[in-house]
Amino acid sequence: MTAPTRVASGVSVFVVDDHELFRSGVRSELSRSCRIVGDAGTVDDAVAGIVEADPDVVLLDVHMPAGGGRGVIEGVRTAGSKAQFLALSVSDAAEDVIGIIRAGARGYVTKSISADELVAAVQRVHDGDVVFSPRLAGFVLDAFASESDEPIDPELDLLTARERETLRFIARGYTYKEVASELHISVKTVETHVSAVLRKLQLSNRYELTRWASDRRLV
Repeated sequence: MTAPTRVASGVSVFVVDDHELFRSGVRSELSRSCRIVGDAGTVDDAVAGIVEADPDVVLLDVHMPAGGGRGVIEGVRTAGSKAQFLALSVSDAAEDVIGIIRAGARGYVTKSISADELVAAVQRVHDGDVVFSPRLAGFVLDAFASESDEPIDPELDLLTARERETLRFIARGYTYKEVASELHISVKTVETHVSAVLRKLQLSNRYELTRWASDRRLV
């Protein structure tokens, strides 16, 4: 974790992403208009850094090991921080968008966004707006239009956060060893998660799991 620093005036931003090169690029782009007060590449470092730096806006990756963006939001809220969260992800899957918004994010943009658009999105979240592209906004409107408290996908809600992470990697064609490396867990733990996913979703094999995930636009 980079130690929080106070720089020029503007909205204060903390950047969370598990890819150091990407964090560096975002810091460089945003520092022209915002105060970058810290960054982190893990959930635990992010929670500690955000609580210490007390930023206006947290720019948050959705998919990270050990709880992902949702884990960061939950940890920060438990600690009492009032920072606003803007999700930044390569994924535009409805489940990802809805899940992180339900966790407390004020907006969701994809990593194809331009630097100027990202600065504008950060400013809007700081000002109290919610920020989505038209396509992503449609997911959220559809999800919350109903007054029902039923989950968006009852089957998906059976899975833990770590099981969902494992599911996505397996459905994308990763080997167990590659998944273990990405999530910083053992191959045996990956096998345990996959077995749990197959059992909960009543699927028989990896092929059926991939097709199930693809049908729900999780990959």
